[in-house]
Amino acid sequence: MTEADEQKLLFEWAEFMGLKYPALRLMFHIPNGGSRNVVEAKNLKRQGVKTGVPDIFLPAARGGYHGLFIEMKRSDGGRVSAAQADYIKHLKMQGYQALVCNGCDAAASVIKAYMEGDE
Repeated sequence: MTEADEQKLLFEWAEFMGLKYPALRLMFHIPNGGSRNVVEAKNLKRQGVKTGVPDIFLPAARGGYHGLFIEMKRSDGGRVSAAQADYIKHLKMQGYQALVCNGCDAAASVIKAYMEGDE
């Protein structure tokens, strides 16, 4: 499965779990990646697109964190870039939970634990 497939499954899971955890309805994807032509990439950079920003944000404070960022990777691979690792480090310094998850199941487990206040 691709990273996009894993992410689609995660959002389907989140929609279902929104009955138990209503804050999941606030979770969204940050479309920073993808292939773009040079002109579009320059325009998006001027509009605030930043390299390394994680894929998903859940703006719900839990367990002393301001919110949860997830950098999604495929279940069977995918590497975290230096820019992604650096951005995650700085998000943590600002009081956010920020993690890399390999696949939908891992991300769902992280979100469930976050919503229930588990570390």
